[in-house]
Amino acid sequence: MSEAKIGFELETIQVPLADLLPLRLIKEPSKIARYKAILVSLREVGLIEPLMVHAQKDAPGKYVVLDGNLRWCALKELGQAAADCILAKDDECFTYNARVSRISPIQEHRMIVKAVNLGVSPDRIAAALNIPVRVVKAYQNLLNGINAEAADLLKDKHIAPGTLRLLRKVNDVRQLEIAELMVGAGNYTHSYAEALILGRPEDQLVKPTTTKQHKGISAETVARMEQEMVTLERDLKSIEAGYGENMLNLTLARAYVRKLLNNPAIARFMGAHYAEILAEFTALVATESL
Repeated sequence: MSEAKIGFELETIQVPLADLLPLRLIKEPSKIARYKAILVSLREVGLIEPLMVHAQKDAPGKYVVLDGNLRWCALKELGQAAADCILAKDDECFTYNARVSRISPIQEHRMIVKAVNLGVSPDRIAAALNIPVRVVKAYQNLLNGINAEAADLLKDKHIAPGTLRLLRKVNDVRQLEIAELMVGAGNYTHSYAEALILGRPEDQLVKPTTTKQHKGISAETVARMEQEMVTLERDLKSIEAGYGENMLNLTLARAYVRKLLNNPAIARFMGAHYAEILAEFTALVATESL
């Protein structure tokens, strides 16, 4: 097996902006919301993410900007003379940022809390991120009232802050159950979380007497939803419990069938007497993934 090759140099280099050629020209960057955020961030904290560049073969000392065109424009507007760059070893014209896994709301909360604990004011964080101070403060308090285990399950999931705050309506036990169900279903939407909260037993609410009754939903409907949700959760957990064992058995069975079909005598016999079964076995063996 050949070793994977690194597509860029590990050290950054300082390149004058005059020696950088953008891959695409942006006529009016000021009309792009992301550009405004980049501009504010550069003013407040400087360049955090280096530009990705590739050396031009026919022009020594000149580089093509593969990723970071908006940052290049913003640096020029701010009067910067040079920029930190990462030198790519090839000129593949794809966006490196597309390969980056964006941070989740819980990870963003933890980064903001860490910055505040280190002495960075919420005002400066808001300016650097180009968001209102109230949003920064909301992120600071995002996990208030959220069970630690539930938060850990959802820490890398792209669950909206508003959806996460819904969990505060139920106790720790129910929060953990909901987090497990959301992860199992791969569904982190507001409506799904709301349905899981509506379908909870009454004693799992944090404030049962002050819970807002949804219009058009009777007490009987809520009771039925609770029962259906309990059944659904039980069925889902049962499927999860048996999934690993079933997949192992199926993998072993497929390997055994493949071994049988590799025997010419068995394959001929089945073709002559059990053609339909042979066709099913052949399709099973040809399946790339279970």
